[in-house]
Amino acid sequence: MNTHFLHQQAVVLQENGLQLQLSADTTAYFNYYWLRDNCSSSFDRTTRERSFDIFHLEQPPRAASAEVDGKDLVISWANETHVSRYPLIMLADYVSGKHRADPADLARKAWFSDHYPEIPRFSQPELLKDKQLVAEWIRAMIVEGLTIVTDMPDSDQGLTETVRLMGHVRPTFFGEYFDVKTHINPTNTAYTAKALELHTDTPAEEYAPGIQFLHCRANSVQGGLSIYSDGVAVANAFRTIDPEGFRLLSEIDIPFYCEHDDYDMRSRQRVIELDQHGEVSGLTISQHMADIFDLPQTLLDTYYPAFCRFGKMLQDDRFMMRFMMKAGECMVFDNHRIVHGRLAYSATSGDRYLRGCYADRAEMRSTYRALVSEGRFKA
Repeated sequence: MNTHFLHQQAVVLQENGLQLQLSADTTAYFNYYWLRDNCSSSFDRTTRERSFDIFHLEQPPRAASAEVDGKDLVISWANETHVSRYPLIMLADYVSGKHRADPADLARKAWFSDHYPEIPRFSQPELLKDKQLVAEWIRAMIVEGLTIVTDMPDSDQGLTETVRLMGHVRPTFFGEYFDVKTHINPTNTAYTAKALELHTDTPAEEYAPGIQFLHCRANSVQGGLSIYSDGVAVANAFRTIDPEGFRLLSEIDIPFYCEHDDYDMRSRQRVIELDQHGEVSGLTISQHMADIFDLPQTLLDTYYPAFCRFGKMLQDDRFMMRFMMKAGECMVFDNHRIVHGRLAYSATSGDRYLRGCYADRAEMRSTYRALVSEGRFKA
């Protein structure tokens, strides 16, 4: 940046903002409200929150004068005894209205049925000792959506300690934790020895939890292979072969429910979820919690065939992994991306016990940002 040139330039004051030449070939406009609201004095560096309340200004903010001083823009405000100083490099970040850079906004890496040997694995005792390793673990979660935490202690506390590395246990209407084993009076297909089709969990909640933990405490039964597919990989392929079906599944909400004696949970969700870039971010799908589709019957003429084509793709051998979970492993995965299930097993052939819980996806990303970046307030 040519500092000498900036010293010689004029800042042009206008009715609602000012024009500032940031470089020899870049002139930018900045709104007075935005400038006044984002004076460095507007933020408390201890709490890291905005302490200035622009609602309390008696008149709209206007600059009485403004000039470039070295590498800063300096504004004296009319109707106030206040002077603001803005680093030009900070102003340059906001010229185009582009969103603030997010270290957690990482491109997803799709995977397929042969992915099991490549699943990122992290030792739980090592994670507890090394924050940099935790950052690598969370990065793998954001990028691939599925990891295995190994060397888990055979205890309830071990699962809680693992969750707290990225956030907090997030309750659902099932409670804070759930135990996947054969129940005498099951309230969920998971609590039987029957096959459990590929699904995402708790779609009947308005905001289903983002991250799922399944800690294998015992698994000596015959059968019961775990099955997993990457919803991003499947939906991207579906988008290519059936663009109209993809549009229907990514634009139309369908009903989900979960009902028993003391709860009746209902929501409407889109099967294919898109992020702010228009890319596939995940799925919400569960055959055993899909409610009766209350869509116009003529719309169902096109929606149901697309829904079924997509559901069959999820189970295609190209996409679906099959493997046996081992005691001491914890599957950690994005519940809005990875569909999971299991094959049927013989309940009398051994012991199968998984303890599960959830955490928030946004909280996981928050932890990642705190581990890898300085945030807005540098030390």
